[in-house]
Amino acid sequence: MKANEPYPTLIDAARPAPLPEWPVFGLVEDVRPALRQARATDGHLVLATLVSVEGGGPRPEGTQMVFAPDVVAGYFSGGCVEGDVAGHAWACLSDGEPRRLVYGEGSPWPDIRLLCGARIEIVLERVPADDPALGELLAAETERRPVTWVSDGRARACGPDVSPWAEATVVKRYEPPHRLVVVGGDPTALAIAELGVRSGFETTLVRPKGPETPPPVPGLAYRRDEPGAALAAIRLDPWTAVAVATHDLDTDRAALAVALPSQAGYVGLLGARRRLAGRLAELEAGGMATSALARLRAPIGLDIGGKAPFEVAVSVIGEITALRYARGSSSTSTEPPASTAGALGARRSSALAMAKTLTSDES
Repeated sequence: MKANEPYPTLIDAARPAPLPEWPVFGLVEDVRPALRQARATDGHLVLATLVSVEGGGPRPEGTQMVFAPDVVAGYFSGGCVEGDVAGHAWACLSDGEPRRLVYGEGSPWPDIRLLCGARIEIVLERVPADDPALGELLAAETERRPVTWVSDGRARACGPDVSPWAEATVVKRYEPPHRLVVVGGDPTALAIAELGVRSGFETTLVRPKGPETPPPVPGLAYRRDEPGAALAAIRLDPWTAVAVATHDLDTDRAALAVALPSQAGYVGLLGARRRLAGRLAELEAGGMATSALARLRAPIGLDIGGKAPFEVAVSVIGEITALRYARGSSSTSTEPPASTAGALGARRSSALAMAKTLTSDES
């Protein structure tokens, strides 16, 4: 689904419509834009939440779908489950009664099977457009605040410190939307930015003194100011990744000078490994703290061997995503991505550690 494209119609005024033949609605991971779109109709919507997964499954607990008269977004299994959930969502939208659906072992619908053999439970709740919890959820998204959604199917609350009550069936933590800032303007930078948009990041391309016409990438924000001013205006936070890919030493240095000491959850630098030690030394000589330098991922991206623009883009988005999910089994989604900056140590060294181990041939 292209950026800014309306979500597919699910329900007309009289009866539920079948889901589209091509499940582009399933490409949506963050359902808050769909919630916002559905809320704009001033009616009701149905929020479906995966609350239990047993025996493995394609989607984790907390995965959601949204259903409304002109909206469907998200997916649970990629099979026939979505079509059945859509039918129950229509009924829930009509009568307002919450539902708890079971697929797999113990399901009342044995003909709907998950090929992975999992058992999943999904809770459906009808949410009025003027519900205060929904308003707070969408306000927190705009203001980039983490909040928790708690619901028993009939009553719900949303806020930074909401605790579940005894009857609560849904507890969902929402982080601010993940963002990506790409500094550069060559084909590799454009590929990273385009793949970032397609991967669900709120993506901005920063190209100092670049063309007045924005790049032809739908959904991509564009800035022409210097990297220091651009990054300061964007206000880097733990849910923001910065990919510096300019091939210009002065521009790289200016971007890193702001990004590395910031709260950005990821900072990566494109460039030759043999020049890395010298570039880090320049930053250190300029007063950059060792702790900030240690956060740099360079050369940028996972080592997948490819150097074509979209191959580099895949490696960069892969590294950012891997760091996001590289949390211990006891961790929760309340932890910002920055807290996992060293979690990929076995797979990828930080730039500072790598610079200290360069061989004479590489230097």
